[in-house]
Amino acid sequence: MTGQFQRTTLLIGQNNVDKLKTRRVAVFGIGGVGGHTAEALCRCGVGKIDIFDGDVVDITNINRQIIATHRTIGRDKTDVMRERLLDINPDTVVEAHKVFYLPETSDDIDLSLYDYVVDAVDTVTAKLELILRAKACNVPVISSMGAANKLDPTAFEVADIYETSVCPLARVMRTELRKRGIESLKVVYSRESPKKANPPASISFVPPVAGLIIASEVIKDIVG
Repeated sequence: MTGQFQRTTLLIGQNNVDKLKTRRVAVFGIGGVGGHTAEALCRCGVGKIDIFDGDVVDITNINRQIIATHRTIGRDKTDVMRERLLDINPDTVVEAHKVFYLPETSDDIDLSLYDYVVDAVDTVTAKLELILRAKACNVPVISSMGAANKLDPTAFEVADIYETSVCPLARVMRTELRKRGIESLKVVYSRESPKKANPPASISFVPPVAGLIIASEVIKDIVG
């Protein structure tokens, strides 16, 4: 057995590696969380990955975002991420969408095309729209809660949104999703009480952990 997926195959089996090659996953938000999710999915051999983000790399991203270096400052995040993913696995089909997911742009994106949707966007409005539309299409979706203002990467958990606590973003999402009749949502959230900082603060070793946990849930759900 040879090739870049040799160690993965030993762990999950050839049938599951073949299954991942046929799956298409959308990652919305290529920041500290979503960038690590996209890369982990690519390294696992997911065949098609769509990435969505309308932002460019900023010098303040370097402390936590996998695509952020001094060389990439000022470039579109999706372009940099696409190049990185194709360098990891040239056989991956990577579609880069230079757009912020918002209610006003959501009609242009057909979520039914995907086998899984990852919500790693920042705003409540965008998260709600993405979750509602994914649910309407019966497409599995996992959502990242707050990763800013935190220092403990071991405090992350996978849970249903209605089983979360502590996280201020999760509290808002629980309220808004309940109003909209959403009965369940898989999320990654932190039990750590956030530090007070304005603008939001971050560090190198917290958002990436959330992103990798999300990738693990996507892979486990796909392969069963």
